[in-house]
Amino acid sequence: MIETSSASSMSRPSFSDLFMPKLVTVLREGYGIAALRADAVAGLTVAIVALPLSMAIAIASGATPESGLFTAIVGGFLVSALGGSRFQIGGPAGAFIVLVASTVDRHGIEGMVLATMMAGLFLIVVGLLRLGTFIKFIPYPVTVGFTAGIAIIIFASQVKNLLGLRLDDKEPAAFVAKVEMLARSSDTLSPAAVALSILTIGLIVGARRLRPTWPGMLIAVALVSVVTWVGALPVETIGSHFGGIPSMLPAPSVPALSLEKMQAVLPDAVAFALLGAIESLLSAVVADGMTGRRHRSNCELLA
Repeated sequence: MIETSSASSMSRPSFSDLFMPKLVTVLREGYGIAALRADAVAGLTVAIVALPLSMAIAIASGATPESGLFTAIVGGFLVSALGGSRFQIGGPAGAFIVLVASTVDRHGIEGMVLATMMAGLFLIVVGLLRLGTFIKFIPYPVTVGFTAGIAIIIFASQVKNLLGLRLDDKEPAAFVAKVEMLARSSDTLSPAAVALSILTIGLIVGARRLRPTWPGMLIAVALVSVVTWVGALPVETIGSHFGGIPSMLPAPSVPALSLEKMQAVLPDAVAFALLGAIESLLSAVVADGMTGRRHRSNCELLA
């Protein structure tokens, strides 16, 4: 990590100072068995939480559960190894649900992947131009308002599954139209789905209050899954809806590229890049305040 320079040091930071990945920094500073043991426990905890979260976010975004799982594995490893914040881990972010869902709705999965690749290129350019430090000057009320609005939209997108509703038509992406369709379908409510939803929420909240060090999300998912299986409850599962999850990573592939398609997804790519930069760097600033260290914003964007 970059340490605070002394008053007598007025030299400009070198390229390696600004863009050295945290993995290299950690190894240079010294890495022992005690640190490895602590990091292994922390990594296992994050992996346990990210497992159901990554699949849930993918489903809410209009993709398949394995898409979220594969992305969390590959993206999480690369960002965590090559990023510029020593105390951040790359993983699924709920704020992207609305953007990804709307992109998939307009351009399909291939269009969303293309927009993601373009957003990655934009972030690399921003990082190489050393513009990452300016992200932290975004007004805090803007960030809070944006996050709160995203939270409301995410909640609305999950009401269908939360209550086990059956819709006559495809659920619209627009918020008002979505709420209207959900209200019209309220008579299809599933008591079993509602009971399982309440039980899951209760387990997560209870574990967080009574045993904050326990992986509450994983416990809730495991116990409620067992209850559903033992009781043979009439609710939809990931297996019944998506046909299960593959046991291996897929072969890498590139979506069809064309100037027309790139122009069509350009606004979505810009939105992905902006949100990704803001989410990551503001989180890094918070981590800096908690640890007393200093992250490399441009290195984080490159990762």
